[in-house]
Amino acid sequence: MRTQYFTATSLDGFIATEEDSLDWLFPLGDINDTSYSTFIAGVGALTMGASTYEWILRHGEQVEGETGSRWPYTQPTWVFTNRTLDVPTGADVRFVRGDVRPVHAEMVKAAGDRNVWIVGGGDLAGQFHDAGLLDDLLISVGSVTLGRGKPLLPRRIVSPSLRLTKVRQVGEGFAELTYEVRREGGAT
Repeated sequence: MRTQYFTATSLDGFIATEEDSLDWLFPLGDINDTSYSTFIAGVGALTMGASTYEWILRHGEQVEGETGSRWPYTQPTWVFTNRTLDVPTGADVRFVRGDVRPVHAEMVKAAGDRNVWIVGGGDLAGQFHDAGLLDDLLISVGSVTLGRGKPLLPRRIVSPSLRLTKVRQVGEGFAELTYEVRREGGAT
């Protein structure tokens, strides 16, 4: 079981525009050409922040067109928020706040021998990193720059550095990069 941050980013390190738009992302390639289908098959639980969750709800028709459902996940989902938000019909969504550690323990239990996916955003992934709970970053780097927006991972990760374990070109629009998070003392 691994805790993984799987996302796409612009070449200059933004996962969305300042207005939470992903319009830049979709023209770059077909999701079926990426490693997403293999990745999601190994996910037993997932988490996201309120902005990511609300983006999925706002773009339900587009999500349904791509996945066949307005809520694309069958796995239990934890959403970090301080607000009361709607839940799509049939979705297993749990609203939480505060420290990621106790929530992570719940997710690991629910995931069983499958992985935990940190869907986004970048600060939430950073909180898992800060708590020593993030194992991998699976990043699709798009062939565009945004200039500004929502950062991929707003943390300084210098020592120990991440360990690049895999690189894959996906069409003309993406490079998939996989990094392993190293811990102090060399443990991963």
